[in-house]
Amino acid sequence: MADKVLIVGGGISGITAAVEAAEAGLEAVIIEKNTYLGGRVAQLHKYFPKLCPPYCGLEINFKRIKQNPKISFHTLSEVKSISGSEGNYQVTVQVNPGYVNEKCTCCNDCVAECPGERANDFNYGMDTTAAIYLPHEMSFPMRYVLDKNACGSGCTKCVDACKYGAIDLDMQARTVEFNVSSVVFATGWNPYDASKIDNLGFGVAKNVITNVMMERLAAPNGPTRGKIVRPSDGKEVKNIAFVQCAGSRDENNLDYCSSVCCMASLKQATYLRDCYPEDSKATIFYIDLRAAGKYEDFLMLVKADENVTMTKGKVAKIEEDPATGDVTVTVEDILGGGKVEATFDMVVLAAGMESAAKGANLPADLVYEANGFMDSKQKVAGLHACGVARWPDDVATSVQDGTGAALKSIQSNGGIPKTADAVEMSGGN
Repeated sequence: MADKVLIVGGGISGITAAVEAAEAGLEAVIIEKNTYLGGRVAQLHKYFPKLCPPYCGLEINFKRIKQNPKISFHTLSEVKSISGSEGNYQVTVQVNPGYVNEKCTCCNDCVAECPGERANDFNYGMDTTAAIYLPHEMSFPMRYVLDKNACGSGCTKCVDACKYGAIDLDMQARTVEFNVSSVVFATGWNPYDASKIDNLGFGVAKNVITNVMMERLAAPNGPTRGKIVRPSDGKEVKNIAFVQCAGSRDENNLDYCSSVCCMASLKQATYLRDCYPEDSKATIFYIDLRAAGKYEDFLMLVKADENVTMTKGKVAKIEEDPATGDVTVTVEDILGGGKVEATFDMVVLAAGMESAAKGANLPADLVYEANGFMDSKQKVAGLHACGVARWPDDVATSVQDGTGAALKSIQSNGGIPKTADAVEMSGGN
């Protein structure tokens, strides 16, 4: 028995699975394709309903990782093959080069000299970074990364600027082999491509953005340092429309509810009100408002704000005035009756969550449901899925699911491994 679990995905559910399994006695290896751990949660401004920043939870888990020798992780990595069976899987992982080694102190001297530029994917392309960059200010691991595709041919300015010898332009991809008792897939989600929704104007109207972009606009480490302004001209946004079910519950796009979008838009309405408390207004156009259980109190709290309006109706189209950049929303007001046209500074689309495993060709015999999420009951023993790899859900539920995956990994291992002390106390039995 390998006494080790491999977790594919370093978001909140994958991190939880790793730390819980390791603290129970297994070794845990996290494989993350991105340059940092934390997944989509790291890109949030606040959690709902408590409205605290995501690093309230992430920092605790990063500390648990750093202090536990049973946990290791590889970023910029991908699983290439999985063979074997429960209790004895062989996993091959490719670790791709970031061209910066562990000597990096994040002094920023390399950035000051770098002439290259790249779109900042952490901020969903709303700003840029140098070709060599720190993924974000709270990045874990805290290490710069070089995007060679953004470098000029033959450029070595970052190497010349680094007095620690941390930049290695000759770094190559390497292969690492693991023998594990189980594999947990915590592959997470991607925001649905809102440009596929023809009538809602994303990618055509400059001041139509998505909910994940709104998170970054409101974040103090975002592209505008927390100031909610329009992408087209930097104008302060005082009047926002939130359009629910943007592509969700729609047989032409996503035919399911993504579970969190209503709560996310309610939360983002508070971002606007906090940013401009005197004169900002938010209008939420919804089909149904889903705030189950404990979340209904949060819904009532937002509803109580007289500057937040909730209109039940399906949005038919969104158009931009090219002269002003303002955005006009045409919607059927179900409760008020009739068609309504209203103009806003900016529109935020509550685009749904799509499985990141969809089309990823993961090298395992996995069972998927029709929308590309992994079935909770896999036919191959020792392969487990958790978090939004299984179905759209919020952060709290994903954490619980990560804990469940850790328990399943312990069962795949045949139980918690005995330590040397425990074996000695039991007489070796």
